Amino acid sequence: MKKVGVIGGGQLARMMIPAAINLGLDVQVFAEAEDSPASLAATWVGDYRDVEQVSTFAARVEVLTFDHEHVPTEVLEQVRVSGVVIAPSPEALALTHDKIVMRKSLSALEVPQPRWGVIEPSVSSAEVVEEVGGFPCVAKKPIGGYDGKGVRVIDSLQEIEDWIAQGPVLLEEKVPFVRELALVSARRHGGEWVPWLPVETRQVDGVCSEVIAPAPGMSSAFIQQADTLSRLIADEVGIVGVLAVEVFELPDGSVVVNELAMRPHNSGHVFTELSITSQFEQHLRAVADIPLGSPSFTSPVGVMVNILGGIESAAKDAAWRVVPEAKIHDYGKTARAGRKVGHVVVTGSELEHTLARAEQARSLVNRPG
Repeated sequence: MKKVGVIGGGQLARMMIPAAINLGLDVQVFAEAEDSPASLAATWVGDYRDVEQVSTFAARVEVLTFDHEHVPTEVLEQVRVSGVVIAPSPEALALTHDKIVMRKSLSALEVPQPRWGVIEPSVSSAEVVEEVGGFPCVAKKPIGGYDGKGVRVIDSLQEIEDWIAQGPVLLEEKVPFVRELALVSARRHGGEWVPWLPVETRQVDGVCSEVIAPAPGMSSAFIQQADTLSRLIADEVGIVGVLAVEVFELPDGSVVVNELAMRPHNSGHVFTELSITSQFEQHLRAVADIPLGSPSFTSPVGVMVNILGGIESAAKDAAWRVVPEAKIHDYGKTARAGRKVGHVVVTGSELEHTLARAEQARSLVNRPG
């Protein structure tokens, strides 16, 4: 039984557990706390920034993968010397640690992106603003931002003076997009690559609220464009595991890359019920070097809606009586305003009905934090 170590005890690691069981893999989790969502498989609780702890954990497994992208690159480079396989590699993960590194790397690949520049002491701020098309534009902290945190739409540099005082700030063009999409795929050691159909992500206050799969209204040419872009990034960066490429679709039908994630992704949760192979199974197949599974859908459409704040556990029975087809995933997290604590997936044959059913189930169990 191949041993797979997962650093991070969050909901992504939690959802890898049943997939690992079905694949006959021994999954072990390095959790941050005893009550982490993935505590069922936690064989180590500690600090993932401590190279000695990570090295000791890694010595127990054959391949190391991740629930999140926060493990320092220098820690992983030291651990790799011991011979454990790290998937994705430290070099690939570096693109998700720092958004400036990501932009530079994607520029080298000539991948379509928003216009961008970096505010730093050695560069004229006025020139950077001009490079991105002027105000309004998007300012991002290079490190640590997620779910709308560390991102501001600004009309002047005075609005980010506090950030500039802390270090470099990434400025990006405010893209006139028509919708946001996620291109989710998986790549195995050796290059086998499998994509799912692109999905549409709908945000509220910078946080994903709904995912529609497949994204409505796509032509075969558009899907081919998306697959070509996603595979280029996966191959050139050398991804092993699931890759999510978040993109903006422009009015002319082209896309530009917004963000990357090198692990199972919130936008891919819908595939657990909709696809023959879930993203969690596919990720484990890829990192354990098992032939990848089919991404084909078992229903015409699927909808995933996030639950933010808290979950009324006592209300689940009522929700299932009203929407028996709903799959309610509870991450076991304590309630907090704006926190992702679970999600609901409903599959069906028609989008509007399926979306309404998912939202109905969410409304019955959601407790605002």
